[in-house]
Amino acid sequence: MPYVITDAEPEDAAALGPLHLRNWLDNYLDEDAGVDEAWIRGQIGPSATAEGVARWREFIEVANRQPAPHFCRVVRSGAEVVGYLRGHHEESGSVTLGPMYLLDHAQGHGLGGRMMTEFLAWAGPAPIRLGVVAGNEGAVRFYRRHGFEIAGEEYLWRERLRTLPMTREPGRPPGAA
Repeated sequence: MPYVITDAEPEDAAALGPLHLRNWLDNYLDEDAGVDEAWIRGQIGPSATAEGVARWREFIEVANRQPAPHFCRVVRSGAEVVGYLRGHHEESGSVTLGPMYLLDHAQGHGLGGRMMTEFLAWAGPAPIRLGVVAGNEGAVRFYRRHGFEIAGEEYLWRERLRTLPMTREPGRPPGAA
């Protein structure tokens, strides 16, 4: 089935929280660091609740305004949402990217690159920052191909998840890392 990238719609909110949780459970378990299923459900699980879905809906509604202070695109395979990228402008003038996820079967089709191209166009000349899970070398390579570089020391997100800060400075061309 072909994949299609579209603006997120408010009705997508019901799928995005559970997708976010699924990706964390599939990709970030690290029992040695205390990043177990219970911890992930405590940190990310609320996005899959009725309240979390309402927050997703609000984010999407704001993202669909013009000019949009938020960015939210989804990848669809038929009626199923199989990935997304979201971000927002900060009051400081910078942009925060994240989260960005694609289910395994949606990876390797150029969808991440296409979403990133749309995101970079939306972000304009602002500096962009994100956090990537340390050890997720595929994601680090992906972001480097799009002009991001590691911008500091590894830190613990919520005191457990090893995370690397990455930034993309204005005017930095893709692949310039």
